[in-house]
Amino acid sequence: MKKGTKIALGTLVGFIVMVLVIAAGPFYMVEVRGDKSFVLSGNSSGEVVKKDPLADQKQAWKKVDNKQDVALTTKDGTHLKGQYIPAAKKTNKTAVMIHGFGVDHTEMIPYANLMHDQGYNVLLSDNRAAGKSEGSFIGYGYLEAKDYLEWIDKLIDDNPNSEIVVYGTSLGGATTMLLSGMNPPKQVKAFIEDCGYTSMREELVYEANTLFGIPKWVANPLISVMSVYSKILAGYSYNQVDSVAAVKKNDRPMLFIHGDEDNFVPGYMVHDVYDAAKGPKEKMVVAGADHMEAYRLDIPKYEHKVESFLDKYMD
Repeated sequence: MKKGTKIALGTLVGFIVMVLVIAAGPFYMVEVRGDKSFVLSGNSSGEVVKKDPLADQKQAWKKVDNKQDVALTTKDGTHLKGQYIPAAKKTNKTAVMIHGFGVDHTEMIPYANLMHDQGYNVLLSDNRAAGKSEGSFIGYGYLEAKDYLEWIDKLIDDNPNSEIVVYGTSLGGATTMLLSGMNPPKQVKAFIEDCGYTSMREELVYEANTLFGIPKWVANPLISVMSVYSKILAGYSYNQVDSVAAVKKNDRPMLFIHGDEDNFVPGYMVHDVYDAAKGPKEKMVVAGADHMEAYRLDIPKYEHKVESFLDKYMD
């Protein structure tokens, strides 16, 4: 081999190794289980919120009786933990609540309380790699959607007459949309997604730019390498996390909710997923709401919208 060829080959190998090393850090940060304190939840300005607007809902949830611990071992052997809360009056209607990134099921308590108040049984679970559930890798909605399909199968095994609504926020909203495109059982009647993203790739490019100032032309190839890591280590590629493609496959009702000042999952994304959806659909955009603030900012409007939507599609 000529000297020039050896130098060129060595340079190429060195470049590839450098890219792999550089990509390993962001991959660990965004996908491997651990502290995600870089995520700003509920108020992306970082300001201290003196009074939680949803404090009354959280207090009401403490008074709900008969919370039952439940567990599921998924097909890949991951042990998941959750709670099942029967409605005050016996019903076939169940709300499956799905939390977001960097938190656990307690993030969904105000939403669970809303559904319980409307007469639903409620299933709250810690996603894989969160809370008390096992798992090393966050699935950004793809792995979680497959897990929640198994939770849904468990609910149906217990009650074949179940009528289920799937309800998620943030990563849970993306999970809801992805699940809708996975041909869930007929007992799943409707979906509610609140501030979910269009795709993992688009969300990561956006966050790389807004949080860390990484330009898109750098972020895109870096994320492609991270996706290879994900496929090898976690079993999915980032291209599989595509909410737009998923809702195109769904013909069941879906309510899309977002804040128009969301600086974490940008507000324009709700219009993209809404426009792509093929089934009956409704959209609520809350003026002035940042990420996960739609409920907090206008509680009566939010609750009325959820209730009126479900009244149309849940028996």
